[in-house]
Amino acid sequence: MSRRPVGRRYRDETGSALVELVWLGVLLLVPMLWIVVSVFEVQRGAFGVESAARSAARAYALAPDDASGHDRARAAARQALADQGLDDVPVTVDVRCGELADCHSGTAVITVRVDSKVELPLMPDVLGGGAPSFALASSHTVPIGQYQEITR
Repeated sequence: MSRRPVGRRYRDETGSALVELVWLGVLLLVPMLWIVVSVFEVQRGAFGVESAARSAARAYALAPDDASGHDRARAAARQALADQGLDDVPVTVDVRCGELADCHSGTAVITVRVDSKVELPLMPDVLGGGAPSFALASSHTVPIGQYQEITR
């Protein structure tokens, strides 16, 4: 037990280490908890975007034509993101098939790229620029003949 003089009296410092330990724990634990929660949120978004790209490519390949393929690819990407709990995130689906005019020809290879973002949790709208977010993107390539039924 240490004693310091305060004026003419001595002040007892028993228990001050416990108070300091609690404050230090809170000051270190809160940022560490935010980092862990943010990493998990970004990982969930990465799983969702990767699954959305794969699902969108399959849906596009199974569609009878390019117009319905784009609609089905967007719907499949939205559903895959919703499965990961990402219902309200923005999503962009881009379909490319190289130089071919018709992506549903037998030799086409389509590439579907899905772009999205997740907002970092517990972050306020700092300086009016919107909540901080983490951009995510994934692409999946599928030969069109892999999912099409060949009729003769």
